Amino acid sequence: MALTPEQKQKVSQWVAAGDNLSAIQSKLSTEFQVSMTYMDVRFLVDDLNLELKDPKPAVNPNDVSKAQPAPDKKAAAPAPAAAGELPEGEEALDEAPLDDEAALAEEGLPPAGASKVTVTLDRVVLIPGAMASGTATFSDGVTAKWIVDQYGRPGFTEVSQPGYRPTPEDAQAFMRELTLAIQGQGY
Repeated sequence: MALTPEQKQKVSQWVAAGDNLSAIQSKLSTEFQVSMTYMDVRFLVDDLNLELKDPKPAVNPNDVSKAQPAPDKKAAAPAPAAAGELPEGEEALDEAPLDDEAALAEEGLPPAGASKVTVTLDRVVLIPGAMASGTATFSDGVTAKWIVDQYGRPGFTEVSQPGYRPTPEDAQAFMRELTLAIQGQGY
């Protein structure tokens, strides 16, 4: 269906105001009684040489690589637990510390000894849905059990200090050590 120049101008205003394709589709239907599929609206916006505005990126609260330190550790909210915690009283079997200095050197990262964060990998993963699991000890002595799920998302299942948030440096060191540990196992 062809739109009039006035209708095209109105669509341009909606795009400039930050409306997404779904909102534009809805407004076309309600204001002009023009029924268009989502794809037709997409083509219309392209034909008018309009560019949709990107919404603000969502912040993932579980992304430890961008974690901000809490102003007061006592007032910090507890970290969300990942699915598949170990049943009470069970411990991970056969933890093996990993150290791959060659991989660190290739990536231009400091040697593992330069970081006070240690990561161990469980030899047997007992958590349903987890690809890998293990423990981490941060520079301030706080320990945590971690998992990486089948989609490659890391998370903590248990932390020895409720509400704990690692420093940004410890979070980066944890992610680096975790990556090396998992790559060392062929994942």
